[in-house]
Amino acid sequence: MQIGIDLGGTKIEGALVDSGGNFISRQRHPTPREAGYTAILSQIVSLIHKLEDQAGRNCSVGIAAPGALDTQGRIKNSNTQCLIGEPFQKDLERRLDRPVRIENDANCFALAEALYGAGQDMPSVFGVIMGTGVGGGMVIQQRLHTGLQHIAGEWGHNSLDPDGPACYCGQRGCIETYLSGPGFLADYRCLGGVTATTPEAVICEAEAEDPIAGQALDNLLDRFGKALAGVINILDPHVIVLGGGLSNISQLYENGPDRIAQYVFNPVLKTPLRRNVNGDSAGVLGAAGLWDR
Repeated sequence: MQIGIDLGGTKIEGALVDSGGNFISRQRHPTPREAGYTAILSQIVSLIHKLEDQAGRNCSVGIAAPGALDTQGRIKNSNTQCLIGEPFQKDLERRLDRPVRIENDANCFALAEALYGAGQDMPSVFGVIMGTGVGGGMVIQQRLHTGLQHIAGEWGHNSLDPDGPACYCGQRGCIETYLSGPGFLADYRCLGGVTATTPEAVICEAEAEDPIAGQALDNLLDRFGKALAGVINILDPHVIVLGGGLSNISQLYENGPDRIAQYVFNPVLKTPLRRNVNGDSAGVLGAAGLWDR
């Protein structure tokens, strides 16, 4: 049995998972963001101890964390700002008196889908997150590939347009500024749209043949195709699995492959594009699988 912890901005979820990816126990608690870093550490440790009481022994522990990790286990670019720059991994290991493994939430998503989801029958899987931000992870032969600098899969910070919107990373026109939920809404508003306030509402207006929403959707599909063609040209994964809020847009699966095919370096696009299977469970499942994979 393994323990996976999904550290989110509003909730911390923990799960006791068997080797087949089946849940034995799951618990959720609010993330004590306002109480600060030490309170979050204490909440995680308490949750781990509760799950281990149910298991009857100590278990391996994996953590799906927000933002990115540096080579020393410190979190950066997290929306839970009290975590930024703290020795998160070392502090957890000291409190638990054992090693833990930590990966960002996109890597855990990709691993969960490779082990127990839409990519489990494939030799290589590129997992895509298109939500508040844009991230990704690469799994090869059911093992997470993180790269020399631990940035493998960060396709969201390749620039599509050097004259595009400013990104928090310091570049302009990053994929994240276009293919995230906020980026999609910003493009809709830039085109003159005013009535839709969510990505879902823009899609509804586009389906009702609103011209501005329709143009925003067409822009999204074109940028999606161009951005993923770059991933395919370099990595050539056996499947791409989509996650995050924008992954629910049906047009990505209906029209997305044709848009990718316009830009990919191959006369015929063979790469399957699949919806995720694990949904909100991907974080804890991927985190639990970090030790064996």
